[in-house]
Amino acid sequence: MMKKSQWLAVLTALTAVAVCPAAFAAAEEDGVALAIVYDTSGSMRETVPDKNGAATPKYIIANRALTAVARQIESFATNNASDAPRKIHAGLFIFEGASGKEAIKLAPFDAKALQDWAKNFSKPDGGTPLGNAVQVGATAVINSPLSRKHVLVITDGMNTMGPQPAAVIPKLNQLAERKQTMLSVHFIAFDVAASTFDPVKKLGATVVAAADEQQLNTQLDFILEHKILLEAEEPKK
Repeated sequence: MMKKSQWLAVLTALTAVAVCPAAFAAAEEDGVALAIVYDTSGSMRETVPDKNGAATPKYIIANRALTAVARQIESFATNNASDAPRKIHAGLFIFEGASGKEAIKLAPFDAKALQDWAKNFSKPDGGTPLGNAVQVGATAVINSPLSRKHVLVITDGMNTMGPQPAAVIPKLNQLAERKQTMLSVHFIAFDVAASTFDPVKKLGATVVAAADEQQLNTQLDFILEHKILLEAEEPKK
């Protein structure tokens, strides 16, 4: 017969297993956490062809694209076979000085908040602290309780202030690993060569280029459908 001291040892071991970090990792909720990093630097005032071929400021085109993104996510969230909508949290992160800031807090997806922000944004200004903005947005999604964590970057230029994105992403991956989760980062190079982002591509980030409004919309559709939202339909391994 097992002695009282042996029973206590077994109970202690079982308790340790119950509270181990892996148990917490398994408790993540199924869903998508998305941080959108939107370039608000002064160069977004420059023009590119819109869908009709007319020269239009990049921020106006990007605002329209952001509105379309909101509609696409909303459609995906509500178009579900079950009664409950799919769980998606989203936030918008922009540039402020040499860093990034939260323009819309990462929270249950609110299409109207994203559309209202896009409707009202009209003053791109300053430099491009891309690495710092990615860090702010990525940290928010890494800390999300939802299981699939993505950062979508829409930018028209290379980093001009603070650390490069390629210097930030490995640290973010380490943070995600410590929390026993994974982070995916996607760059849309808008009116800039995709090769500008080769360093982050080598780290596993998605990198695509868009030279005008039509290409921007096409690339956003691709990333949302095939890299971010479609992933939510994949079976757990």
